[in-house]
Amino acid sequence: MEYWKEEIETLSRPALEQLQVRRLQETLARASHSPFYKRMFAKKGIDAGSVRSLDDLKTLPFTTKDDLRNNYPYGFAAIPLKDCVRLHSSSGTTGNPTVVLHSRRDIDEWAEQVARCMYMVGLRDTDVFQNTSGYGMFTGGLGFQYGAERLGALTVPAAAGNTKRQIKFIKDFGTTCLHIIPSYAMRLAEVMHEEGIDSHETRLRVLCIGAEPHSEEQRRRIEQMLGVKAYNCFGMSEMNGPGVAFECTEQNGLHIWEDYVVAEIVDPHTLEPVVDGEVGELVLTTINREAMPLLRYRTRDLTRFLPGSCPCGRTHRRLSRFQGRSDDMIILKGVNLFPVQIETILMQFPELGGNYFITLETVGASDEMLVEVELSELFTDDYSVLQALARDVSRRLRDELLLTPRLKLVARGSLPVQEGKAVRVKDLRKII
Repeated sequence: MEYWKEEIETLSRPALEQLQVRRLQETLARASHSPFYKRMFAKKGIDAGSVRSLDDLKTLPFTTKDDLRNNYPYGFAAIPLKDCVRLHSSSGTTGNPTVVLHSRRDIDEWAEQVARCMYMVGLRDTDVFQNTSGYGMFTGGLGFQYGAERLGALTVPAAAGNTKRQIKFIKDFGTTCLHIIPSYAMRLAEVMHEEGIDSHETRLRVLCIGAEPHSEEQRRRIEQMLGVKAYNCFGMSEMNGPGVAFECTEQNGLHIWEDYVVAEIVDPHTLEPVVDGEVGELVLTTINREAMPLLRYRTRDLTRFLPGSCPCGRTHRRLSRFQGRSDDMIILKGVNLFPVQIETILMQFPELGGNYFITLETVGASDEMLVEVELSELFTDDYSVLQALARDVSRRLRDELLLTPRLKLVARGSLPVQEGKAVRVKDLRKII
């Protein structure tokens, strides 16, 4: 077994937790210099030196995205701005964006973190890495770029969109690894097929996929269509960006790097810790960041800790596949559900394509769900066969969701194609 830095990746649990406590104490002392946390500590009577164990972390209040927006742009800066070398931010289309500051050391550690992830899935300095993420204020571009360069790979900063150009680069440059959004990976495979290109004959062998919830079935379909191994990755700009957690070659949970963050999982409604192994909202505290430490940040992402050790030998805990976000939950007729549950069912039918759309609407006095899904290009147009397929899919959806959505099978290419994060749900319900 090979590791990027074995001494860190295979630390014993006691040693890892001891490291976390030391870094947590340093983080609290640093955070007390930021305007936001300085006010919070004073208001709540918090002494940064009183946290002496990981259990003591639970005595601190949560930090939310609204806190970041309300303290825009520099209210969380824990060091002078002259010592910061970069900021990233969200789009801010619904108000102030969230801003994250980085020192030179933060950028260096981030590159190290991403390189560790890439090395874990078998990438080396002999690989050609192509990044289909947007650059600029979005962290997925520069985050993976710096990590791949730290790894020593030849990097292709292709950026987002222009699918035919992406394919040309894959062929011409001998790309061996892509960083790509799952829905766009399926679109890429479809365009390759349309262009008569056999992806199995390229040098492509690894995909790093993330940035949107996706099912295991979608991952397996991507692997089959492109002839690759696809590894799930998790990142968010508030925690630097990509590299927070990553699958190893076992493809059985994402190792969350506990020398960079302390992870908790809480009930999103009560905010109390859940039983170990139970699904809840992931809460993260940075412990290796200078410019802008965050304490108990509510990610809104739903996951759970996986029990047991990983055969890869790494001791950092594993998170299960993300089930969606607590703020993406659909409540329909008293039933709580997530789009990824619908995707999981749809991807089990080879007769169906990868593009689908969910519309919530009010019909009469009742709220209803319409699921539109494209058919596979190779599937029949025989009406009786389509009817039988629709009945089968509808039954499976009803069994999973405990309600019956209306299902509409549409021709391939009928639904909008998005080359960024896929928008899967439109809520048109009337408030009566």
